Amino acid sequence: MSEKKPYFVAVFIQLTYTGYFVTSKAAFDKGLSTFVFIFYRHIAASLLLASLAAIFQRKSSTPLTFTISLKLFLHAIIGIPLSLNLYNTGLKYTSASVAAAITNCNPVFTLFIAVLFRREIFMTKRVAGISKVLGITLCLIGVLIVALYKGPHWSLHRHPRHRNQEPVLLPDKRWIEGTLLMITSGMATSLWLVLQGFLLKEYPPKLLFTTLECLFGTLQSLFVALVFERDSSKWKLHLDMGLLAILYCGLVVTGVAFYLQTWCLEKKGPVFLSIFTPLSLVFTLIVSTILAGEMVHLGSILGAVLMAGGLYGVLWGKSMESLPGEVTIEDGKSCMQEKEVT
Repeated sequence: MSEKKPYFVAVFIQLTYTGYFVTSKAAFDKGLSTFVFIFYRHIAASLLLASLAAIFQRKSSTPLTFTISLKLFLHAIIGIPLSLNLYNTGLKYTSASVAAAITNCNPVFTLFIAVLFRREIFMTKRVAGISKVLGITLCLIGVLIVALYKGPHWSLHRHPRHRNQEPVLLPDKRWIEGTLLMITSGMATSLWLVLQGFLLKEYPPKLLFTTLECLFGTLQSLFVALVFERDSSKWKLHLDMGLLAILYCGLVVTGVAFYLQTWCLEKKGPVFLSIFTPLSLVFTLIVSTILAGEMVHLGSILGAVLMAGGLYGVLWGKSMESLPGEVTIEDGKSCMQEKEVT
C-alpha cells in the first residue's frame, strides 16, 4: 500500500488544483486583483504552515544557514511571484478549462529541464524511452487541440448566449496573450520543481522547507502587488467569491497541496509529479460544466483523451525503467542495470 501512496497523493493534488482553477477564475471575473489574490493566499498559507512547523518540526536537526536561506529565497521567486502572477493573469484572460489544459504542458517542460540538469534520462532505442517520448507527445498534441480548436459544443445549462455559436479557433488577442503567459508560467514552474529536488538534499525537512518558501513568497508577492496594484479598493476583502478563493487557495492549495507536492517530489522525482497534470483538465471540465455551466467542446474531449493516453504512456515507461536492463537514475547520474549472465 505504501508503494501506491505517491499515486494517490498525486491525484489528490490535481483535485485541489481543480478547485483552484474554478474558484480563482470566478473570483477574477468578479473583479479580484490577481496580484492582491496571490499575496493574501500566501498569508493564509503561511499562518497554517508556520503553525504546523512549530508543532511538528520545531526541533529540526538540520541547521538553516545563510546560504540555504538565500537559495530558498531565490527559489521562491521562480515558483511564487513569477510563475503565479503570470499564470493568474493568463487565467483572467482565458477560462478555467483552458488554464487546466495549458498546465498539461508542464510534463514537456519538466522533462526537458530535468534532462538538462541530469535528473532524468530516456533512451529512444529502448521501449521505456520510446513510451515516454510518445506519451509526452500525445500530451502536447492534446493541449494544442484544447487550446486552439473548439468544434461542436454541448452544455448542461441552456443559456441563450450558448445558441447559434459556430466552431472557431481562438482569434481574440487577449486569449492568445493569456495562453502565452500561462505557457511561460509553466516553464517557470517546471524549473522550480526540478531545482526543488536539489534543494531538498541540502535542506531535507519538508515542512520547514515549504513554510520558509511560503514566507519568502508572501514578502515577494507583497512587493509585486504594491508595485502593480495602486487602487486601494482592490485590497479590501468582502464575504464573496474572492474571499472563498483566497482561503481555499491559501489553506488547501498552497498550504496542504504544496507540502504534499514536496513529499511526492522527494519520493518519485519532478517528472513523475508533473505527468499527473492531465487529470486536472478532466476534473476541471467536469466541475466547471456542472457547476458553472461552461460549454464542453469537441476539442476539449479529444484533447483530454489524448492527454490521458499520454499520461499512461509515460507512467508505463517510467515503470519499465525500474526493471533489470533499463536505464535508471541515481544521484543525477545514469547507470545500466544488466542481467547477470550465468
